[in-house]
Parts: sequence; structure tokens; C-alpha cells
Amino acid sequence: MSELLPGFEPPPFVAAPTRDAAAVIVFRRTAGGAETFWIKRDKALSFAGGFYAFPGGKVDKADAAIPVAGAQGLAATLRVTAARELLEETGLLVAVGAEKTSAEDRAAMRRALLEKKAGFAELLSARGLTLDAAHFPDAGRWVTPPHLPGRFDARFFLVEAPAGQGAEVWPGELSFGAWTTPEAALAQWQAGTALLHPPNRHALEVLRGLRDVPSALEALRHPPHCVDFIAGRIEFQQGVLVVPLRTATLPPATHTNTYVLGTRELLVVDPGSSDPHETAQLVALLEALRSEGAVLRAVVPTHHHGDHVGGLETVVKALGLPVWAHARTADRLPVPTARLLEEGDVLALAGGEKWVVRHTPGHARGHVCLVDERSRAMVVGDMVAGTGTIVIDPPEGDMAQYLAQLERLRGLTPATLYPAHGAPSPDGGAKLSEYLQHRAWREDKVRAALAAGPGTLETLVPRAYDDVQAFVWPLAERSTLAILLKLEAEGRAARSGETWRALSPG
Repeated sequence: MSELLPGFEPPPFVAAPTRDAAAVIVFRRTAGGAETFWIKRDKALSFAGGFYAFPGGKVDKADAAIPVAGAQGLAATLRVTAARELLEETGLLVAVGAEKTSAEDRAAMRRALLEKKAGFAELLSARGLTLDAAHFPDAGRWVTPPHLPGRFDARFFLVEAPAGQGAEVWPGELSFGAWTTPEAALAQWQAGTALLHPPNRHALEVLRGLRDVPSALEALRHPPHCVDFIAGRIEFQQGVLVVPLRTATLPPATHTNTYVLGTRELLVVDPGSSDPHETAQLVALLEALRSEGAVLRAVVPTHHHGDHVGGLETVVKALGLPVWAHARTADRLPVPTARLLEEGDVLALAGGEKWVVRHTPGHARGHVCLVDERSRAMVVGDMVAGTGTIVIDPPEGDMAQYLAQLERLRGLTPATLYPAHGAPSPDGGAKLSEYLQHRAWREDKVRAALAAGPGTLETLVPRAYDDVQAFVWPLAERSTLAILLKLEAEGRAARSGETWRALSPG
């Protein structure tokens, strides 16, 4: 994002409504203990793309028409959704009479559902199959946090895989699926190679110590750090805790992600909210972590923009923490900086984590990213965004520098990118390539606008940004100016007063 334009007031935040959904924690017993079937969502999906999860999905209207023995109303509908999604995503059929079906018949049912050639009710009725709530015991409820644009009210069910049935993923919305031990799955989460949302991580923790189904169900229904079914601690990979806080940032973003990095010693990155209630929540969380034995080392702003340092002074004073920042950030902060960060500095923490500082000017002169040596995860501030786009605003912003830094970050073969705004990008290299391609495309649009005739920013922007609505144009003017300044430095554009014209490459 960027600093707000003068006079701009972001609209009040309104959380998106939730949609009912169901998820199935499916398990099987083996001589070595419990195994679970987990899946990986395709990275192109808008919700949790690239994350590992359990089979599930949102309720379809038709689900409400299918009866379930032992349940009524929404409780019945959610179990229908669970049974249908389990069949669609894994091929497992949990129904009364399913033991009489063949593998070929179950595959045919699955194909008919996925290709929308028949509804679930029709497929069950044709085979004399029925659903029973006893097969889908309640394993907890989780509501998507309000900062995300797509939200679900998801009920989880713990289901033992039917004997004699095989599970597999077909290409489509899922890119992977396999039986795994909870220990192996959590090891991947700890290494940063499998991202998990809190409900799925909690389920794996419970399955790891599975003794019997009743005690597992009790644990699944009462997760720690959860209020009103919303996770209070979001740790997509071990040692990267994200705390989304409401900030006065540029739409469509509404929050800035504060990151708490480390396991035993912690760094606090971008306490951006100036809202006292939001900052108090962050301080309370940090105090709780400290009371649990963690040591708070320092606060690290990625850069100086208000939606990244709005709560800096409050957090520093409340917790007695030093600030570490790049020199070009430090000279614009409201508090002293104890350590000036430079390119290549290694921030080593007692838990074994090593975060390498990368100076990445372009959006802001003092902008830094932090790169985890072990997992290659990157905390990227405003280099990319999971929501919205990045404004390059001269003279602070420099488009040529920004593009060069995107290229450099891509060359570091990143894993997950953790942006300041929006959800993480599990395929960091692909996200950086996407940004570079988009910027090149936009530069071509600006050059085409110039080729159509000289113009001022006010006249060039509608030509170069004819693919977006007019209310975006004031922001687009800043990035357009950044592109024009880049072209001027390259000898491909010139200006006279407020008017720009194209130059032939010579």
C-alpha cells in the first residue's frame, strides 16, 4: 500500500458475512497409530489457495433436502455437506449401505457429482443409501476471522474412513491428497513446507495424541486461544504468527498484518494500527506470550508509512522494547532507533531462527524485507499485497528500484511471502513473477497512452488505466508518474512543464 492521499478517509470497516460450511477430519487406524487424509488446495483458489487442509466446502442449497437420521435443520444439512464433499474430494462414501457399493460405482457417483450430471440426493436414492448423523460426530466449529474478505462458519466432523474404501484426489480444486501421520504433517508445518489454518493445525495436534474418539471429540470442540469460534492466534507456519489489525490503509485493504517472528525469542514486525483498541489487543497478546516464557527482542518496522508504524510508540512504551530499523526509516520514526539495519544483517533468535535483512527500496527508501534462512519464507511488507496493489508514489517511491528489488527477491527462490496486507502467497516465486508481469503490462499501457499524443497526468491516466473504475485514478496518477519518471531516465519519455511526450529510442 502507501501513505493515504491528503483528505482521503477510508470507509468504516464492515466484516464480510459468513457462509455455512463443513469440513471432515477423516482418519484411519493403523498398527503405528492414527493416520489422516489431508489435501492441498490449488494455489489459484481465492480462499486458502496453496494451504493444506481437510476435505470440505460450503453448503449447497440442495443439501437441505436430504434427510439425515438423528439430525434436523442446519445440523442435518451440514452433515449432508460433509458427506457430499468427502465423496467429491476423496472418493470416500460414508452412508448407511455404502459397504454394498463397489469402487467402480463410488467412482461413478463421484464423477456424476463433479460433472454436475446428477445431484447427491438422486445418487443416494438410486442405490438405497441413507445418511446417519452418528457417522458424523461434531468435532468443533470455527469462524473465519473478520479481516478476511471470504468468510465461513465451518463445522468440523471427525469421521473414521470406511473399511475397504480407498481415498484419492482427482485433479481440479485440489493439487494433492494423501494419508499421513499427524506427526509427519506437523513436522512439515514446523518446517514451513505445509501452511495450515488454525482449525487444521489444532486437529492434527489432537490426532497426534489420539487415545479414543470421545476424548478426541472433546479436545476438538474446545481449542485454546479461541473466542466466539474465532482463532486468537494465527500461525500459518511455526514461528510466523500473524496479527491482523485494522488500519487507515488504502482500499480494498482494511488491515495491516503485524507479524510476531520466532518461537523462544520474538521480533514484532509492523505494529501499524493507531487505533487504541487494536493496539491494546496486540499488547495483550505480546504480554501473554511473554508470560508463557517467550522473550520479546525488538520491534522492526518494514518502513515508515503510517499504516505500518501507527502503533509503534504505544507498543514500545508498553513493553519496553527497542526499535530496529533501516536508517531511512529510523529518521522518520516517532521513537529512537536502537539498531540500524543494513542489507545482509542476520537477526538470530534463541529458537534457532535466523531472519536475514534485505534492503528493498522502491516503495519506500528504507523498506526492508526479512527472509527466514531455513524455510525461505519472506516477510515482505509492501513489496507485494495479498489484497489490493502497491502504489509507487514519487519522490519517495521509485519504480525502477521497485522492479529491480522484485527481481532480486524472486532470485532468492522464496517459499511463502507474508505481505503486510492480505493473505500469504505460498508460491512466492510465482507471485513475484505475477507482479513483474503486471508492472510490465502497465508500463506498456502508459507507453501506448504517450504514443497516442502528449498529455498531462490528468489526461494520460484515463488512457493507461481504462481497465479500472475512475475512482481509482487519483491513486493511479502516482504510479503513472513513477512509470513516466522511469521512462524519462531511460530516454523514452520527456516532459515540458506538466506535459509528457514519448521519445523514440535512440
